[in-house]
Amino acid sequence: MSLLSKISATTDERSARLYGIGLMLLSISMFSFGDALGKFMVATYSVGQLLWLRGCAALLVLLPMIWRHRAEFTHLERPWLQLLRAVLSTLEVAAFFLATVYLPLADVVTYYLACPIFVTALSALVLREQVGWRRWSAVLIGFVGVLIALRPSAQTISWPAMIALSGSLSFAVLMLITRSLRATPDIVLATTQFVGTFALGALMSPFGWVTPSLGSLGLFAVAGCISVSALLCVNRSLKLAAASVVVPYQYSMIVWAVMFGYVVFGDVPSAATVVGATIIIAAGLYIFLRERELGRSETAVSPPA
Repeated sequence: MSLLSKISATTDERSARLYGIGLMLLSISMFSFGDALGKFMVATYSVGQLLWLRGCAALLVLLPMIWRHRAEFTHLERPWLQLLRAVLSTLEVAAFFLATVYLPLADVVTYYLACPIFVTALSALVLREQVGWRRWSAVLIGFVGVLIALRPSAQTISWPAMIALSGSLSFAVLMLITRSLRATPDIVLATTQFVGTFALGALMSPFGWVTPSLGSLGLFAVAGCISVSALLCVNRSLKLAAASVVVPYQYSMIVWAVMFGYVVFGDVPSAATVVGATIIIAAGLYIFLRERELGRSETAVSPPA
């Protein structure tokens, strides 16, 4: 490979990493809004109804793209792994919203922010991705910031907390599988996930059914549209960059949790929350700057002797 080709390849790889980070940050902002909306909805409607009606809206939005790319659904790579991914995605979403019925949104987010720890460890062990001690340190410092900011409550060992933690682990494995299936088209990845939540919601929704008002149907539709956009962004992010690179940016959820907690649920952030959020943001910025530094060093290819 020529020197020019090497420089072009490393520059493209660096750009892909940065785009992947940007898409992950965008997806987290949308997921956070959808999570707050979902917690608001499950105060009146069952988790099954939320999953089903949200899934209906999402699949309706995706339908034109599904039809346009229908041929891509006939030849799936590693179909059993695709099925496992859909199952994990369904369980993760159900676990999150079920946990929010019994726990404050901030507590549930705390457990889900353990996900980067799981992903960093598993990406090194399972995907054989290179994870240096600096990134390990930044991820762990970020998680310390999460604990300072949200201070898990006395309900830490309750069964709703265990549901949330299980959901976090499922989400971590889900993202690793998404990374390994990056050759699969985005529309296929998104559709299989929403089909899973739609099916589970259809089974659960008859139990405790509450007929939704027209306004509530609109909110369910908004939740579906947001989840489609967020999912497409996170799937593309995991295709562009290594899971251990982009997943730590999920720590930005703390910023959104504080904002939505204050605006929607009237929770005033404490001094500990502000300190913790500062640590989390600093850790995330360090990883971002570290990636840029690595990209520049990779681009500086020495000419052949």
